[in-house]
Amino acid sequence: MPRQLFLFDRPSRFVAGTVGQPGDRTFYLQAADSAGRVVSVALEKAQVQVLADRMNELLDEVASRPGTVVPPDAEVDDLEPLTAPVDEEFRVAAMGLAWDGDAQAVVVEAVAAGDEPVEEDVILSDSEEGPDALRVTITPSAARAFVVRARRVVAAGRPACPLCSLPLDPAGHVCPRQNGYRR
Repeated sequence: MPRQLFLFDRPSRFVAGTVGQPGDRTFYLQAADSAGRVVSVALEKAQVQVLADRMNELLDEVASRPGTVVPPDAEVDDLEPLTAPVDEEFRVAAMGLAWDGDAQAVVVEAVAAGDEPVEEDVILSDSEEGPDALRVTITPSAARAFVVRARRVVAAGRPACPLCSLPLDPAGHVCPRQNGYRR
């Protein structure tokens, strides 16, 4: 079956967001263009955190190159929830991140899980065979804003137990530091 590749070149919106309550959230990357096309892919909280960290490192490294202008910081200008309805196209198995020097832009690709492990040469390739993928090309300032929002989304989860650092449920949790007593 041919690969379905969702391409967004400088979309009107590219964000990380969640659906659900803390402790029971599903994380998504969502891209939207001015024509009204919206694509949402599901991923793990850790994948959102790693993407934000690596994107920030990439932007810092590119900013150190002569002749490249990358904003040092950005404000979160998009605090809106994900565009509804959130229809999951696929669950992300692997991601790729690159700098396109010609376009002066960051390229993010999220690749779907398949029956077989995702091979490294499939990520960021234009081959017609392979798993489905979402590829987004964004400006450096949009990438900085993505990093700030993604970090806020990850941090908006359940508060940590002051004793063991495990997440607290609204009803408390069985704390290993309290020998199994509820906290």
